[in-house]
Amino acid sequence: MNHNTVSVAEIKRRGMSAIADSLRRGPVHIIKRNKMAAVVLSESDYQRLTNQKLSSPSGMTAMQWLLAQPTAGKRSKNQIDADLKAERAW
Repeated sequence: MNHNTVSVAEIKRRGMSAIADSLRRGPVHIIKRNKMAAVVLSESDYQRLTNQKLSSPSGMTAMQWLLAQPTAGKRSKNQIDADLKAERAW
């Protein structure tokens, strides 16, 4: 069976665009540590599967919603930048 897949590493590199690009081809299987970990569906596919009516838009884009979520990390921006620089230097 051929799946439309995106790795967690690709999502980390490209962000939401990695998922959005793949969604054009149907549901997206997220691969984590070489195993299928999750499936992302378009809103219309989700609504079709759950037999729900499309809800009225909240006026919030996906990016706005993501940015509104509380942060869970403990690293500062400087630490993240240093870690990324070290990763890219290999």
